[in-house]
Amino acid sequence: MAQEKDLMTLIRQFLEHLEIERNCSRLTVRNYKHYLEVFCTFLEKEIDKAAMLSDINQDTVRRFRLYLSRQKGVEPNSEMKIVTQGYYIIALRSFLKWLVKNDYQTMQPEKLDVPKNKNHSLKFLDSKQVDLLLNQPLLSSKNGLRDKAILETLFSTGLRVSELTYLNRDKINFDTREFGVIGKGGKTRLVFLSKRAAEYLSRYLRSRTDNYKPLFIRNSGKKEITDDDEKRRLSVRSVQRLVKEYVRKAKLPVDATPHTLRHSMATDLLRAGADLRSIQELLGHKNIVTTQVYTHITDARLREVHEKYHSGNKKKDV
Repeated sequence: MAQEKDLMTLIRQFLEHLEIERNCSRLTVRNYKHYLEVFCTFLEKEIDKAAMLSDINQDTVRRFRLYLSRQKGVEPNSEMKIVTQGYYIIALRSFLKWLVKNDYQTMQPEKLDVPKNKNHSLKFLDSKQVDLLLNQPLLSSKNGLRDKAILETLFSTGLRVSELTYLNRDKINFDTREFGVIGKGGKTRLVFLSKRAAEYLSRYLRSRTDNYKPLFIRNSGKKEITDDDEKRRLSVRSVQRLVKEYVRKAKLPVDATPHTLRHSMATDLLRAGADLRSIQELLGHKNIVTTQVYTHITDARLREVHEKYHSGNKKKDV
């Protein structure tokens, strides 16, 4: 049986496992590091000593979940969202599974249930709202042209925001309007640019005079002397902020995010007649069950077909 170690040492080993053996992205490893370190710090404050593996039990986990539910959210005067609380529990459950697999005596991961999100509604934009949002950036400015290319690329490809920010300019094939991405779990997939997205992306790249590798870079007001590509790469948070700002300018009734554009892309394809299996491949979902969240679109389309063609819906003289 494996000898017990302090919790932080085990967390570091688990993160190395994610990076090396699971081939998880840097963003995933960074997020898991944050979630587990928050748990470890909470535990050490609770027990007033360095946390050990034996300190993880149902009671300490229950108190941690209570602690999360009382934390402030991103928005003023708000609480941490249920879905965010779930990320901490998912990370902790994955950590426990790894411990069990490596013969450590610990709390069974099956005893951890991810909190259910009360809001099951799927946020997406209709075609008019998408057009309104995509037309917000001012093409006469450097940031505006970049942001237009970002919005068009998000809607065309259905990329996750982390996948978008990791892109390098040399990976885009403008002849075939396609490129490969590595998504969750190291899964590789091919995504496609619409003619309009390819046009604005090409225009944006032609406007750049730098040699930085990242596809999307931040444009600082002050001229910076740096050869570090990663320091110029646009961050996930920056993309989230710019989308939020354009949503505000467009006065959309939906609090849209980059992920909303991903949903909107899938919705757009389904309304045009694409099948769920194809949407699954385009979005990089491991399981078709994940993609079935979009069945409300196909249900609505089937209702329209039924209303239009079923003989029982046609007016007859009574």
